[in-house]
Amino acid sequence: MACRPESLVARSAAGFTLLELVMVIILLGILSAVAIPRITDTSAFSQMAFHDGLVATLRHAQKTAVSHRRLVCVTLGGRGASARIAPARTQGCTVALPGPDGKPEIVASDTGVSVSPTGTLYFQPNGDITTDAGGKTHWNTPLQATGMPPIEIVGATGYVW
Repeated sequence: MACRPESLVARSAAGFTLLELVMVIILLGILSAVAIPRITDTSAFSQMAFHDGLVATLRHAQKTAVSHRRLVCVTLGGRGASARIAPARTQGCTVALPGPDGKPEIVASDTGVSVSPTGTLYFQPNGDITTDAGGKTHWNTPLQATGMPPIEIVGATGYVW
């Protein structure tokens, strides 16, 4: 048996150099310092979910008012909204409006998003959105959630987007 020279054995068993390993570790450190905070920060997603949930609640309230021919009230607080429906045509909004899942229609922010202006929107049985239960003054003020695009409301038509 012939022995192989040591130079051939050393070349075939060669691995990564120390410099290559250090560079990979440095690159992984930089990547983790930049990428991990962006991946774990879900506040932007929570804010958009709140915005979309508020729009959905307003649309649901308007459609329910028309389909049930009853007054539906949406109370806007600083960090959320709740919807109620009148139990009869001549009564005020006293019953929690059930959402599609059967639970009361409530939207709340857990990320510090606030809504302005606050107050109550009255969804009339004819589809109008007003500032009073009697239906005399249409609501035409956009709702603004912190850091989100405004929610436009056309009181005369009941359109929300």
